[in-house]
Amino acid sequence: MLSGYWMRFDPRLGRTSHQKRLDPGSGSRVDNGSVNQKPYLRSGELAALAGISPDTLRHYERMKLLATPRRSGGNYRLYPPEAVDRVRLIRHALAVGFSLPELAKILKVRDAGGAPCRQVKHLLEEKLLTMDEQIGDLVAMRKHLRTVLADWDERLTHISKGKRAGLLETLVVPACRSKPRRLKGHAI
Repeated sequence: MLSGYWMRFDPRLGRTSHQKRLDPGSGSRVDNGSVNQKPYLRSGELAALAGISPDTLRHYERMKLLATPRRSGGNYRLYPPEAVDRVRLIRHALAVGFSLPELAKILKVRDAGGAPCRQVKHLLEEKLLTMDEQIGDLVAMRKHLRTVLADWDERLTHISKGKRAGLLETLVVPACRSKPRRLKGHAI
């Protein structure tokens, strides 16, 4: 056998062939130091994994929801793999009603080693109260609209086809709570 080569059976060729032996040692041409490097994600890759657009990702960065990423030699943003979980956390919090500024404050405290759990709970309690009030307003509006429709049905029975009944002129919007009630207390 030749020095630096090894034999390998190649099933596609149906025969044995000589292959150059690679030197996997440190400092060799094969060793590129990538074994211990973290696999960073470009913004498009992170955005795709998290189900958002790269523009949204940059917006989160501007809002300080994401740490400023490192840059590649070609000036691409490079995010650590754990950024996927961070973006998903942001998306889930937004879905239940947290705002970007609220999240920025919460995450700033968390990133500094704090535990804003009570403040987060307080914010969610406020959101639930606001939602309950909105549901109450919607139920009242639905009841009002049913009354309006019943009135319109009555008006239309007394109006000939092709004649105006003035339905829109009869609309009166019921009073709704204009500002949501807020709990006194904790601010982040």
